Amino acid sequence: MKTIILIMAMALSLTAMAEDKYTEVMTKNIDALYKAKTSEELQKSVNTFDRIANAEKEKWEPLYYSAFGNVMIAVREPELAKRDNYLDLAKASLDKAKTLKPNDVEILAMEGFVHMIRISVDPAARGQEYSGKAYEAYQKALAVDPNNPRALALMAQMEFGTAQFFKAPTTSACATAAKAIEKFDSTKPENALAPVWGKSMTEELKAKCK
Repeated sequence: MKTIILIMAMALSLTAMAEDKYTEVMTKNIDALYKAKTSEELQKSVNTFDRIANAEKEKWEPLYYSAFGNVMIAVREPELAKRDNYLDLAKASLDKAKTLKPNDVEILAMEGFVHMIRISVDPAARGQEYSGKAYEAYQKALAVDPNNPRALALMAQMEFGTAQFFKAPTTSACATAAKAIEKFDSTKPENALAPVWGKSMTEELKAKCK
């Protein structure tokens, strides 16, 4: 009996050590991703998260951050036609993440982000299709958690862009942005790996509100 207890204790200890190492590596690379200032630095982070995802096949977080990195590269890509390559990679990572954590607010919001950036490749041709997909993803995310700051922030971006395109008032978008900022200030991350990005871009959007 003592032997069984000892084996179980050792197994639990090894599991805890592995989890601590995973958290340590992920935290380091999430920080590097947030601090990345060039597409090259973003790509380096994406490559790291892809390697972690291949090693940790039951973890959704490296897939999520790989997707985020690819979206950020797409945003920076000056050649519009090349953006889809990065967005396709982001979508593939998110599809895998959804199998590990279905109906997760952060994954749903990021999926909407992918659709939203696809519009920028050809707004005239893609606006109707991908704006609908983006709104749908954000609505699903907010149905899961109406107070998620990133889902609110991205919805505000979508609402603002739509209002500008149709030369309509931005009142709704500005209200959503204000709520997002409030939630950024009041929401505490669930854990060390939880997403925390989005406040600065929402403040930039809010500054455009009159």
